Amino acid sequence: MSETAYPFEPETYREDLLAVLGEVAETPSLDPAQLKEILRRYPKDGRGFFSKSELIRGLRHLRSTGDCQLDEATLVERLRMKPIRTLSGVAPVTVLTKPYPCPGRCIFCPSDVRMPKSYLSDEPGAQRAAEHQFDPYRQTLSRLLSFTNTGHEVDKVELIILGGTWSFYPEAYQIWFVERCFDALNDFGDGRRTLPEWLEVVDYRELNEQVVGLGGSRRYNRVVDDYTHRHAAAGDQILRERSTWASLKRAHEANETTSVRCVGLVVETRPDQLDEGEAERIRRLGATKVQIGIQSTDDRVLELNRRGHTLAQSRAALRLLRSYGFKIHAHWMPNLYGSSVVADIDDFRRLFDDTDLRPDELKVYPCSLIESAELMQVFERGDWQPYEHDELLEVVTAALAEAPEYCRLTRVIRDIPGTDIVVGNKVTNFRQVAENELHARGQRGRDIRAREVRGQKVDPETLQLKITRFAAGSGSEVFVQAVTPEDRLAGFLRLHLPFETGRTALGPEELRGCAVIREVHVYGAVVGLGGRGEGRAQHQGLGRSLVAQAAEIAKKDGFPTLSVISAIGTRVYYRRLGFVDGDLYLHAAAESLAEETRSTLA
Repeated sequence: MSETAYPFEPETYREDLLAVLGEVAETPSLDPAQLKEILRRYPKDGRGFFSKSELIRGLRHLRSTGDCQLDEATLVERLRMKPIRTLSGVAPVTVLTKPYPCPGRCIFCPSDVRMPKSYLSDEPGAQRAAEHQFDPYRQTLSRLLSFTNTGHEVDKVELIILGGTWSFYPEAYQIWFVERCFDALNDFGDGRRTLPEWLEVVDYRELNEQVVGLGGSRRYNRVVDDYTHRHAAAGDQILRERSTWASLKRAHEANETTSVRCVGLVVETRPDQLDEGEAERIRRLGATKVQIGIQSTDDRVLELNRRGHTLAQSRAALRLLRSYGFKIHAHWMPNLYGSSVVADIDDFRRLFDDTDLRPDELKVYPCSLIESAELMQVFERGDWQPYEHDELLEVVTAALAEAPEYCRLTRVIRDIPGTDIVVGNKVTNFRQVAENELHARGQRGRDIRAREVRGQKVDPETLQLKITRFAAGSGSEVFVQAVTPEDRLAGFLRLHLPFETGRTALGPEELRGCAVIREVHVYGAVVGLGGRGEGRAQHQGLGRSLVAQAAEIAKKDGFPTLSVISAIGTRVYYRRLGFVDGDLYLHAAAESLAEETRSTLA
């Protein structure tokens, strides 16, 4: 539920909150059992427990009234819920687009007409989106409130837009959706913390028609399209879901200096929906990363599952994304119809053996059988079965063992509620099971997620730079890592050096002849803009050092200009380093940037 579902008035519980917070302050090494014992002594309304978010909101209220002098930062650190959410350096805010027709016909894809294609109404993120009727402003503001009320910083936000095939939505809707997300970030940064008055819109939760896969006679696209237009109040909603590039630009500019900045914008699409025009449009929206469903590198498997694209299209799409400087977050699905354990392990290897693929991040989503998917018919014929536990374990363990250092396995097993899975794996912590198996075999994963420092303290003086080169797409990739003596990853940079720099080169004219920084990431819990966290990786000059190294490499490789695909909220940072604005990217002279940054660090 949203933060506004059950209003909490701290003043009502003033005395109990002061007592609880006082005991928390007196318990430096607070563990869950100790907190539970404290809460039991001061029951809320005489029968329940205060939640952590209520304690934090109460603390802030009592400090504002002068009734409490306890240190906010210390107490919030002890009470913070799910700290792992911001340990990668940013606060991820995920929002979903509305249900909309999809160009795909994948047999494994769920067809829940209350949701954008491939999503299910029981998934936590989908439930939040439906609660706000897929309104981008309300979704964004609600997540910011949730983070803040549970003790997390939201100064740096990665905005993740999911739901169906982004590239298939109308351009006017895309611009409006992104602009309203930025409006929420900007308003929240200005101190506006209340959800706006509700507007009557189409409530897809009322739609319960069965479609193909559940025995219905109609398909997802037709049902969703008919319902939207039938209930759109004579087009009023559709008219509201429009904006212009000019107004989006104003929202972008406001976000450059607000206290809640977008440091990454992600959209998801399909290989067959990408071309030069779409890549440029996604970039103009402010996107820095693209999630893209490859699913398989086997054309036979792709055809059997009616995926709608080929391996050649996947290779072309990833080449294009890389040439535009995007970070590439691919999706891969083992256990598809027509595959096998051995074939899947080989397929995973091809993701990184093929120089046109080699994604930066990867979601491993083993195929699950959902009742509303057409795969049900294949299953009922006996032509497909989900892997047994040991078979799936073999595939996932192999993936964890073989993922290269430059890739981050962001998710293993999709978080689908067990009640929605007809047969097959329902273990949600399967990644942990596979990691335990890997350790039992005397191995350990080498991907980014397995090595990042997260909440560990970092001594900047002990960090070393480690440089790896490999061919990828239409150029050479340089992966620069800052590692601790124990080989823990404190930060990294991705640099793209195109093979061709003339008119025939792939990518925008603006990047011709340029080395391109595609990502700079420093790990550690989110530190406020301009702040310094003792021992944390962020704000220790590490990002500046990584950029200086990129400038040195670019200069030595004959690239006079170093460009960067900056998020809207990081433009100011790069300008301070010496970059200047172009149309869609920022640019600097590699030689002067290397010298200037090196002298600053010295």
